[in-house]
Amino acid sequence: MSDRLSTAQIVLLGLYALGMAGGQMLFKLAALRTAGAGLAERLPQLLANGFFLAALALYFALSVVWVWILGFTPLSRAYPFVALAFAITPLLGAFAFSEPLSARLVGGIAMILLGLILVGG
Repeated sequence: MSDRLSTAQIVLLGLYALGMAGGQMLFKLAALRTAGAGLAERLPQLLANGFFLAALALYFALSVVWVWILGFTPLSRAYPFVALAFAITPLLGAFAFSEPLSARLVGGIAMILLGLILVGG
């Protein structure tokens, strides 16, 4: 395993992060569709919620993909790309759910992206 990530590895890791962000969007949609106040009331609703089940299936598939990626990518180089999901998810939340994007949050996202450039380069 090389210390430097190939373009293909970077693309795969980026797609993985997009998948993680997509799972968070599905979890948010599931949360919006459940009415119970507590976990006991919410659990049966979640088990019948298509968005929740799709998120679980996506995360299971992403876990399999992650193990595959780690077969040819050093963990120390791959794991920082998980942070890309922390950058993508708030942007998707702002777009899809009109959640606020503060200047501080945007600055944090920029710092994550800068860190990934340093790690990936």
